[in-house]
Amino acid sequence: MSDDINYKNNPLHGVSLKAVLVELVNHYGFGILHAYLNINCFNTNPSIESSLKFLKKTDWAREKVEAFYLYRFKNLPRASDEQFALPPRDRLVPEDQSPREPAVLSLEDAERLSERRSKKSAERRQVTGYRPSPRKEHAAPRSSVYGQSRDQGSLKKDASDAPESPPASAVTKIDPWAKWRK
Repeated sequence: MSDDINYKNNPLHGVSLKAVLVELVNHYGFGILHAYLNINCFNTNPSIESSLKFLKKTDWAREKVEAFYLYRFKNLPRASDEQFALPPRDRLVPEDQSPREPAVLSLEDAERLSERRSKKSAERRQVTGYRPSPRKEHAAPRSSVYGQSRDQGSLKKDASDAPESPPASAVTKIDPWAKWRK
């Protein structure tokens, strides 16, 4: 950080992640946090310690929680596009903006917001033409790469379906340890 940049107006300046998390949980609770942020650490066995451990390891989740803290809990106006591209701790908050009362949130509002987001993503898929990942399209089936998969080996097959076994000499040429294994 350089001396000419003033981060002190940012509500996250000098505040630990644990303090942010405790403040959010005390005000909203784990249910609201899970509903709005959709991060599983707030749903499955939620606790401050386990959530903190996950958030410290996961950058995207920590940034999501910090942005929620700034724009929902501290109720700051939305940042400019240039500032919004930065992580929440690196954002500059203009001098004329100050934190306000926390936004009033409910589970019903979170459900409506989730429905709107899913509709919007469905519309985007229709407009842009949703295409599945190319990795999945071109990947060879596991059974052709590795021979028989575990599931196929455990199924009982008819004699007509079973492929002919190669002669023993062919097996030893392919696998020099074949005789030893018997």
